[in-house]
Amino acid sequence: MLKKGFPMPSDFPTGTASSRRRNPRRLALALPAALSVVAVALSACGASADEDNSTSASSCVNTSGPKVKVGSLNSLSGTMAISEVTVRDSIKLAVDQINASGGVLGKQIDLIGEDGASEPTVFAEKAEKLISGDCVAAVFGGWTSSSRKAMLPVFEDKNALLYYPVQYEGLESSKNIFYTGATTNQQIVPALDYLKEKGIKSMYLVGSDYVFPQTANRIIKAYAKANGIEIKGEDYTPLGSTDFSTIVNKVRASGAGAVFNTLNGDSNVAFFREYKNVGLTAAKMPVVSVSIAEEEVGGIGVQNIEGQLTAWNYYQTVDTPANKAFVQAYKAKYGAGKPTSDPMEAAYTSVFLWKKSVEKANSFAVPDVQKAAGGVSFDAPEGTVTINAENNHITKTARIGEIRKDGLIYTVWDSGKPIEPDPYLKGYDWAKGLG
Repeated sequence: MLKKGFPMPSDFPTGTASSRRRNPRRLALALPAALSVVAVALSACGASADEDNSTSASSCVNTSGPKVKVGSLNSLSGTMAISEVTVRDSIKLAVDQINASGGVLGKQIDLIGEDGASEPTVFAEKAEKLISGDCVAAVFGGWTSSSRKAMLPVFEDKNALLYYPVQYEGLESSKNIFYTGATTNQQIVPALDYLKEKGIKSMYLVGSDYVFPQTANRIIKAYAKANGIEIKGEDYTPLGSTDFSTIVNKVRASGAGAVFNTLNGDSNVAFFREYKNVGLTAAKMPVVSVSIAEEEVGGIGVQNIEGQLTAWNYYQTVDTPANKAFVQAYKAKYGAGKPTSDPMEAAYTSVFLWKKSVEKANSFAVPDVQKAAGGVSFDAPEGTVTINAENNHITKTARIGEIRKDGLIYTVWDSGKPIEPDPYLKGYDWAKGLG
């Protein structure tokens, strides 16, 4: 169950899409309530995935025939489409591969796709449709934390399963969500450790104006305070923003040692183009991004972002047999020029984790899958991952990457072994500063 105090559907903007865009900060207004309970979440560990949040909701999933339905829910339109279309493609690749190898418990997967349209309320509506109308056994998708938080009450009320494939700000766990992207201690904290090791003494924070960047930056500021790093400035802009002249000039004037970037979607295109226009480079003021992967590099233009850093758990260049097979299969299906990326890999992996959990349970029923999932492992392209039974997150190897001239990202540092998920940062004394 979601920790009390975090945004729920009623906290998100209502009305038409155009009216929401006219007042883009409305989504962020729910955030202070969320942040006010961060200290409680850290001290009490919040509502973890092993708590009983089951409901009496009856499932309409029908497995009597030769097929079982699952859903994909991604932004195929709007500002997040630049990132999410390829996630949908990787989900389909996994489904096709599983079907070709015999399916799940002898049943072929019937994939039903929906468009979240980059709007949290649409994600909630489409989740309801997939669960109650299409009667899917699981849903794979979501990207922004706003979309996840809008969907979470739907999945909990219906006692359905969502596999969420993107890194996020932590401070959450639910029996109804499997988090196959990184939580804070598997991405943001390693990135901060890397900058500290490189001698960075000051940072400027730039992010999109919604839940993930603001909560992530609260964590970053607590880390910085405990480690003697000065925060020179902090700016937010609505999703989809394209005017970064003021922010970039403030960044340049700050003289910060580095920029920590939590922008999402196509705003990154405008930010990095303006960054280069004012003469800022990776050598002068490096940027560490946590939402730019190989797919976004092409949209931004490698000439605008070469040499900059990213923090993820997977890159196309990861040298494992499983990854070579994944990259080859993805390019064969979608085109030789199509790169793979961390969220795509996590989404692909999530379908196989669901399959293995179902097979371990010998059942498609949600309670059975929930009970069986803990300890389930998969030899993923990023390396072997395992579901943590306590919080429904998975083990991840942290990787810092550098964007190079060929548009690919190459690992310049990694954690050496998978990191156990710690979404509430229980293992970090400096996290007390969040209170």
